[in-house]
Amino acid sequence: IYFMEILIKASQLILSLAILIIFHELGHFIAARIFKVRVERFFLFFDAWFALFKIKRGETTYGIGWIPLGGYVKIAGMIDESLDREQMKKEPQPWEFRSKPAWQRLIIMVGGVSVNIILAFVIYIAMLGVWGEQYLPAEEVKYGIVASPLAQEMGLQHGDRIVALDGQPAGNFSAVPIKIILDNVQTVSVVGNNELVDVHIPDGFVTRLLQSREPGFIEIGFPFFVSDFVAGSPAKKAGIQEGDQIIAINDEIIPYFNLFREQIQKYNNQTVNIGVLRDYDTLQFAVNVPDDGLIGVYANLQMDQLFNLKTKEYNLLEAIPAGISKGYYGIGDYLKQLRLLVSPKTKAYESVGGFITIGSIFPSVWNWQRFWELTAFLSIMLAVLNILPIPALDGGHVLFLTYELISGRKPSDKVLEYAQIAGMIILLSLVVFANANDIRNLF
Repeated sequence: IYFMEILIKASQLILSLAILIIFHELGHFIAARIFKVRVERFFLFFDAWFALFKIKRGETTYGIGWIPLGGYVKIAGMIDESLDREQMKKEPQPWEFRSKPAWQRLIIMVGGVSVNIILAFVIYIAMLGVWGEQYLPAEEVKYGIVASPLAQEMGLQHGDRIVALDGQPAGNFSAVPIKIILDNVQTVSVVGNNELVDVHIPDGFVTRLLQSREPGFIEIGFPFFVSDFVAGSPAKKAGIQEGDQIIAINDEIIPYFNLFREQIQKYNNQTVNIGVLRDYDTLQFAVNVPDDGLIGVYANLQMDQLFNLKTKEYNLLEAIPAGISKGYYGIGDYLKQLRLLVSPKTKAYESVGGFITIGSIFPSVWNWQRFWELTAFLSIMLAVLNILPIPALDGGHVLFLTYELISGRKPSDKVLEYAQIAGMIILLSLVVFANANDIRNLF
C-alpha cells in the first residue's frame, strides 16, 4: 500500500510537471515563431546522452528526454544552457535570436512565464466552473479546534473557535494558518468558554512555526461519533454501539477523535474505561486495549455531515473574473512566501524542500480536483521563480534585455556566457540544497 501511495504521488507530480513544462516552453516557441526566429529543439525533460523519443518536423526536432527535471527549447542564436559556442562564432543570420530587435527578444523571453500565468488563470476558471468553491468558514468550526503544542504555547486552546484575524473575519478555516504566516497577523480573536478573547502572537512565533514542521498547527476538532467497527473490535465486544459519541478515557475528557487517537496509544495491553454519550445518557465501558493501541472503531469524519460547508457555484461568466482573481491572489501569496524565504529573521530557507516535498503535497489517491488545484499553484510558482533576475533563468535574460533597451548597448556574448554559467551553478546549488533538506528531514 505504501509503495502504491508513493507511485500515485510520483505519477501526479510527473504529469503536472510535464503539463507545466510543455506550456512554458510553448510560450517561448510561439513567441519565437511569431518573430520568425528558428527553434532547433523542443524537448520535454532533459535528453543528456540520449532521448526516449524524438522526431524532426521542419526546422525543429521535438522529443522527450529521460531526466524529468525540466525541459527546453533551443532557440537559434541565443546563449542558453546548451552554451553552443560554435554557433555563436558564426556570422549572425536573420532568423537567429541575436539578430532581432531587443523588444522582440524580450517578448520571446517572457513568453514562457506569461503562458504559465495564463494557464493558472484558465485552470482556476475551469475548476470554479466545474466544481464551484466549497469551504468551511472558520465560524462554522462549531466543535472548536485541536491546538498543537506550539499553538497552545501561543495561547490557543483545544475547543477555541477562531473568529477573526487582526479584527477581520477569519474566512476559510483552511487558510487561517497561511494567513497568520504570510500576512504577519498580530492578533487572533477566539471564542473559548463562551467568551471572546484576543490572543496576541508573540515575536518570533512565525519563525518557530516555520522551523517546527508540525503537521497540524491547528486542526478541525472532530467529535468522535462511532460509525462502524472492524472485525473483532474490542470496543464492540465491550458494548459500544454505532452512533455513540466517545468522550473520555478513564474519566479524562477527550472530546475529539484527533486527540483520542493519540491518547489511546498510551494504554496498549491495558483495560480502560471509555466514556460515551448515547442519546442523553453518559455510559462507561471497560475496553481491553490490544498491543497496537487500537480499539477497532471507525469515526464519522464526513465534513458535509458534521459541519455547515459553504459552496459557491459559478456559471462561465462568473467563473472568469473569479478565476483570474484567485490566480492574482495566488501570485501575491507566493511573492509573500518568497519574502519570508529570503528573510534571515524567519530562517524559512531551512524549510525549503525539493522533489520529495513537492511530491508529498499531492494526495495519495488520485483526485482530479486536487491535481488541477496543485497544478495551478505550481504553474504560478514556476512563473514567479522563472522571472527572478538570476542568470540562466528567464528573468536573467530579461534583466540584460532591459539594460539593453534602457542603455542602447548590448552586453557582449562573453558577458552573457559567463552569466549563464554562473546562473547554472547557482541553480544547481539551490537544487542540491533543497533536496538535501528533503533527505535530512526524512531522518
